[in-house]
Amino acid sequence: MCARKSGAPAVREKLPKPGGWDMQTAMKMKLYQNDLPDGLDLGPMVAIDTETLGLNPVRDRLCLAQMSGGDGVCHMVQFAADQYAAPNLKKMLADPKVLKLFHYARFDIAMFRKWLGVDCKPVYCTKIASKLVRTYTDRHGLKDLVRELLGVELNKEQQSSDWGAADLSEKQLAYAANDVAHLHQLKTALDAMLAREGRTHLAQACFDFLPTRAELDLAGWDETDIFAH
Repeated sequence: MCARKSGAPAVREKLPKPGGWDMQTAMKMKLYQNDLPDGLDLGPMVAIDTETLGLNPVRDRLCLAQMSGGDGVCHMVQFAADQYAAPNLKKMLADPKVLKLFHYARFDIAMFRKWLGVDCKPVYCTKIASKLVRTYTDRHGLKDLVRELLGVELNKEQQSSDWGAADLSEKQLAYAANDVAHLHQLKTALDAMLAREGRTHLAQACFDFLPTRAELDLAGWDETDIFAH
């Protein structure tokens, strides 16, 4: 379903089919073109992810940004090539009063810096938190975290698909929504583990450094450990 208000991004709404899609998403999804609508308030903590043409932030463009305030609604911004003005999205990403919640924040922050020209902070990364407390495993992907900590099985079959397409499929949109659907719950679980092990301060220091880490990636130090001898 499409609707447009004067001066606002077009929005296409998708509701879960009875029983949900085959990827266990029960989120309501709203798809906008090139920016968030005026006046949208997602709250003080927003789960965010991106879908891109590839995995090189310099070469591969930003195609989709999906986000949720933890209320069961996923708001998605689809970008046409070279349409990155997005003043409303940029304002939220740079808002110091809004915590941006990611899984593998390093990549998404670099994408936002490269394609939107915005410094994204403050941030929280569930992948870093996992690596600091789940030292009994080397499996820190989103699918692994959601399975172990929340008992939910994610389907990642749309991970490698054409996100630059003008029309995204229902399966692609459901996949994108799933990438932010569980981040609030994961943060709660990981925060408890960090506190239990006395590592909350280490996690916060890592989160604070992430914008600089992303800047280093874009400047050419993506494969270099600058702290090594």
